[in-house]
This record gives sequence, C-alpha cells and structure tokens, in this order.
Amino acid sequence: MQKIKLIECPRDAMQGWKTFIPTETKIKYINKLLEVGFDTLDFGSFVSPKAIPQLADTKDVLQKIKMTNTKLLAIVANNRGAEEAVSFDEITYIGFPFSISETFQQLNTNSSIAESLKSVEAMQQLCFQHKKELVIYISMGFGNPYGDAYTSDIAIEWVKKLQQLGINIFSMSDTVGVSNADNIQTIFSNLVKQFPTVEFGAHFHSTKETAIEKIEAAFQNNCFRFDSAMNGIGGCPMAQNELVGNIATEQLLAYFESKGIDFNLNQTALQEALEMAREIF
Repeated sequence: MQKIKLIECPRDAMQGWKTFIPTETKIKYINKLLEVGFDTLDFGSFVSPKAIPQLADTKDVLQKIKMTNTKLLAIVANNRGAEEAVSFDEITYIGFPFSISETFQQLNTNSSIAESLKSVEAMQQLCFQHKKELVIYISMGFGNPYGDAYTSDIAIEWVKKLQQLGINIFSMSDTVGVSNADNIQTIFSNLVKQFPTVEFGAHFHSTKETAIEKIEAAFQNNCFRFDSAMNGIGGCPMAQNELVGNIATEQLLAYFESKGIDFNLNQTALQEALEMAREIF
C-alpha cells in the first residue's frame, strides 16, 4: 500500500473565522502543528486581504515559523499571489482552487474557468522555475448548489485537461459538503485507474456524522492523501452558504487507527495542538 499523506489545514480553519486571530497566536499554533509530524501543513494564503482579511498576515507568520520535516503549502487565487508565494524557500507546494463550476470560480477567484486555465499554465511555469509543486484543488468536484452542469465525467475530464500541463497532484474538493459514498467511489476509482502515476487527494467538507463514510469511500478506492483540520473547523467563506466544516483530524486519525495504521505522530504535540485549537476557535 502507498504511504498515506496527512495534510493539516489551519488555513482552511482560519480563513472564515469572524474575529481576527492575532498573528502571534497563529505563529504559536502553526509551530505546534509543525511538531506533530503531518506530511504537509496548508498554513496560509497569498490572496487579497480584502477577500480574506484573516490571512493578510501570512508573510508575517512565515517569518517566525520553525521548520520541521513537515512541508508547507500556501493557497493562491491568481498569478500575483503565486509570484509572491514562490519567492519563499520555506514553501514546497502552491495550491490553486480550480472550480469546475463557473459560478463558484467567479465567486472564489473573480475569474472565469477559461481565465483560470490560463492562470494555471502560468503558475505551473512559475513552480517549475522556482522548484515548487503545484497542487490543484478541483473545487465543486462532487457537485455544486449553483445549477451549473455537473457530472463525475465533467470532473474527470477537467483533471485530464489539467494533467496535460504536467500537474501531478490533485485534491478533489467537496467545497459545500455534497459528496457521498457513491460519488466518492465513482470519482476516485475512475481517476486512479486512468492516471496511475498522479497523486489524488480528498478535501472533504462534512458533518461529523457523515465524515467516516466519506473517508472510507475514498480510502477504499485508493485515495492516500487526506486534508483535515483540528476539531473539524473551517469551510469556504466564498461559497455563500453556511460553512460546512472540514473533516476533523481526530476523526481521520481514529479511522486509520481502527485499520491498524500508525503515523508515528508526536502524540504530546497533537494533544497540545487540539487544546490550542479549542481555545483559538
């Protein structure tokens, strides 16, 4: 079996939080998460402070991060953000949300799908030049509430088109919590079969009641990359609906523990991070 990668997402937890979390608090929290032993930390974003004021201090946070073996991922919404993000040696991955819903792409990045495709081409070149790797989040990958055309085939076709640009990590994103065991199975079974050398991840938003069935459906269909956030906090503030939380890290870990999978995490740091998350949120 392939190595399972855990992607902890404090950025997703923070971005929609109504009250500003002090920069020093963010630094302490992210440094604690870096001690735990996750594969990657989705730690911040380089986007307009008007759009996401909570993360306007990402550069300040980055200056005081104590690096470990955990890699850093930063989200960007356009080429300007990507140009800024690639300038930091500490960052390994640049993440871009590519929505297959025209409505949501406009809401989320203020650009059309066609314009975003051109942005992805430019970002891929930037990443290549700066020795970074581009991670594409297929937003609305399991359906959308906006009335735009959606089938699993549409999602798979977009992966095919983007993969031709040399992109090798895709995180299939359930932006508004509409995935279920059936469409998760359909998406991942088809993608893994068609693109055996590509890394596919799951970025689910979910209630706690349905989280395990979503994790299991993805894992049983050879998804080995999972995004989560402490206590299930988070959601996309651009989705114009009630925020549906992330998969809770503690639920994800409990599921894999039940399967006999041990990630050799620093348990002390994990418990301290969970306690910090309860205090911050």
